[in-house]
Amino acid sequence: MVGVSARAAASPGERLVAGRVLTPAGLVPAHVRFGERILNVEPDDAVGGPAAPIVAPGFVDEHVHGGGGGDAMDGEEGVRALARHHLRHGTTALLPTTLTAPWDDVLHALRGVAAVAGAPADDEAAVLGAHLEGPFVSPGRLGAQPPFAVDATPERVAAIVALGVVRLATVAPEVPGMLASVAAWAAAGVRLNVGHTRADAAAVEAFLDAVRAAGGHAGATHLFNAMGGIEGRAPGPVGALLGDADAAIELICDGHHVAAAAVRTAWRAARERLVLITDAIRASGMRDGTTELGGRPVTVIDGAARLPDGTLAGSMLTMDAAVRGAVASGVPLEAALFAASTAPARYLGLDGRGVLEAGARADLVVLTPDLGVRAVARGGRWVVGAPAGDGAD
Repeated sequence: MVGVSARAAASPGERLVAGRVLTPAGLVPAHVRFGERILNVEPDDAVGGPAAPIVAPGFVDEHVHGGGGGDAMDGEEGVRALARHHLRHGTTALLPTTLTAPWDDVLHALRGVAAVAGAPADDEAAVLGAHLEGPFVSPGRLGAQPPFAVDATPERVAAIVALGVVRLATVAPEVPGMLASVAAWAAAGVRLNVGHTRADAAAVEAFLDAVRAAGGHAGATHLFNAMGGIEGRAPGPVGALLGDADAAIELICDGHHVAAAAVRTAWRAARERLVLITDAIRASGMRDGTTELGGRPVTVIDGAARLPDGTLAGSMLTMDAAVRGAVASGVPLEAALFAASTAPARYLGLDGRGVLEAGARADLVVLTPDLGVRAVARGGRWVVGAPAGDGAD
């Protein structure tokens, strides 16, 4: 059973789950009644004990390269493989994320994302579009990205925008042509994240201002990673992004990319702007061993994926593990769940996702008290761990 209450569902096809439910007031003992959409959330103190399940909106992963053996750069089949893998871990919607690769390979990957977004399967997380990570990044801050960074020429930006699939792009403000291209990205509704950059705080602040002046939205890609650090007289990208009032702040909470104290610092500065991501690679869900990223060998040992030179190469995370990692670092549970669902949905402008309230999509994840995935519903149907007795047909 998945926290199903003794109350019967009112009609065939209507479902009911109970437990500690994530609401704007925090975790509240309640019943969630839903069909394809949430019908209502009914508080009930009788279902909120310490052994009760935790019911949260389905996770939204805006930054995920791969998983389950698939990678976004593989094309359609790779995208479907990663979407199947991450659905099993509570992610009901995601943005497959590209790498800084040769130009034609980037376009091929984006077309693969578009193909899956236009023909979703029942056993896959919803593919809402793509996250373009590179090639408009600094060649001096590639991290694990392959060395194919390019300038943001009007022709390249227009070619990407014309595909109509990119919702989020990671860019370096200092890349030639990037500042001039802000209006084109904003007009297409693409969020712009600062990442893989050597820009200083002043350049980042100017970029954020330019994005907002164009009517766009901006954030940070995997804060602290592939960007300069923060000092009192040299705040760098981290200081500019944390100090901004609106920038969404991505964070990788796998215990390898960011120390626990830095996770707590980011959460205390960003609060509801904090966005948990996986940055997962194709080896997510697989055992330690060898894999690849962008054609380069990667070794996974004790959950950390590294290039031969020791550079971290994405993560092995799933979103449920990201929530556990954030909580282990000192982020309150309610805040971690919010950062895995509501915050990314809000940043990406996803109406009806990331919340459990009447009228919203019935995408939800049911967690055990120790934050393991017990069941997942997508669009009102149990797709993982369907419980008996909830009114499901």
